[in-house]
Amino acid sequence: MARCTAPTRGHRTASARAECPECGGSYGSRYSGYSRSSSYGSYSPPYYSSLSSSGGGRSSGGGSGSGARPRWSRAGSSVVYTPAEVRALTPIRETVEKRPPQADRLDVFLCHAWDDRQGAAKELHDLLVSLSVTVWFSEKDVILGSPLLREIDRGLAKTRVGIVLVTPAFLDRIQSGGIADKELSTLLARDLLVPIVHNTTYEALRDVSPMLASRSGLSTAENPMADVAAKLAELVAP
Repeated sequence: MARCTAPTRGHRTASARAECPECGGSYGSRYSGYSRSSSYGSYSPPYYSSLSSSGGGRSSGGGSGSGARPRWSRAGSSVVYTPAEVRALTPIRETVEKRPPQADRLDVFLCHAWDDRQGAAKELHDLLVSLSVTVWFSEKDVILGSPLLREIDRGLAKTRVGIVLVTPAFLDRIQSGGIADKELSTLLARDLLVPIVHNTTYEALRDVSPMLASRSGLSTAENPMADVAAKLAELVAP
């Protein structure tokens, strides 16, 4: 029995229609243009329930790739994530959910280089605080004259998530074995660690700390600092 060649070869030209053993050139009303519905059935694109598309695929300040919304993002949120960011942050969010907030526990510990204390680190701290995130930040939480390492230990013990602000200054500090290196060593032993790469790259970080570079996080090359803060705020929200 002759079969129509439209599903495989198309009938968009007169010669193609004429060569069809079934239609014999009488395109007629059987195929009014090529359709996805044919003898092969109808096609519909796959649906990924875990990553629902949102917006135009980009956050308001940049970002790349398709937009995605994690399950912990509140309804009406304008924060847009890439699928890679959702995959990276999901295990941390799951652990956060297992550790409910306590009266004396802060949301995040901000690890940074001393050189960034009045620059990028303060900017990130202020943005987080403006979003109602409680932050351990050495510039305000270390009392003048108190032992710095002891205060850092206390800060690490009473925070839920560790944030490492990776900058060129931070890379220099951890190579020299300073305070930032000691903080990082403690944070690497925890599951709740989010690197924030700022004004540098993961490749540069990998050369200095392969263990930290193996942790997926966020980058200000793809998101402005305000977007990074918004994502962190959603990550630790109750």
